[in-house]
Amino acid sequence: MGLDGMEIIAIAVVIGLFVVVLKQFGIWEPLSLEDSCDSDLELSMVRHQPEGLDQLQAQTQFTRKELQSLYRGFKNECPSGLVDEETFKTIYSQFFPQGDATTYAHFLFNAFDMDRSGSIRFEDFVIGLSVLLRGSVTEKLRWAFNLYDINKDGYVTKEEMMAIMTSIYDMMGRYTLPSVRDDSPFEHVERFFQKMDRNRDGVVTIDEFIETCQKDENIMASMQLFENVI
Repeated sequence: MGLDGMEIIAIAVVIGLFVVVLKQFGIWEPLSLEDSCDSDLELSMVRHQPEGLDQLQAQTQFTRKELQSLYRGFKNECPSGLVDEETFKTIYSQFFPQGDATTYAHFLFNAFDMDRSGSIRFEDFVIGLSVLLRGSVTEKLRWAFNLYDINKDGYVTKEEMMAIMTSIYDMMGRYTLPSVRDDSPFEHVERFFQKMDRNRDGVVTIDEFIETCQKDENIMASMQLFENVI
């Protein structure tokens, strides 16, 4: 029996919700012909100047025009060229007005803030987005594991998974069926570890995580839902 319900959401939500928010706030918009001619000039007009498009194209699976379009949307939302955590939380809070997206947004922000600078650069944004949307299954799962590994020690504990699961419930749990109970996050974490913690040592390693996910048809199907969305 595969992982079900919120266990699958806990894995797929990383990709799905982020893509939806991108589209909702216009971060990804079609590139017009007139846009492409001045995007390189605009790169030098913000406080944080990102790496050149050629270098980013080599680091990601986006075309030059796609990177130009992504940059235009990113700059429109963040004129300084940087996204701080409060801005990130504000975006998610607006998208989930009847829930509390603050904690989930915090965890997701930390996953994108690779150098722990307290800001997401355009480079961080597009490299992470490239993995989530066009990376291999293994690359996507590694990215998701990094999100769940809150203290970045190479292991996911029950406490860490509980924190992630609770943040998802806080953000969207009231919309799940059947109605969420107070002990629902705990029950889902327990089932998650029964599947993932193969050697029963109380933690999940990245190898256990990837191996279990790759053998689960439901998770693999959820990964494919977000391919080629942009």
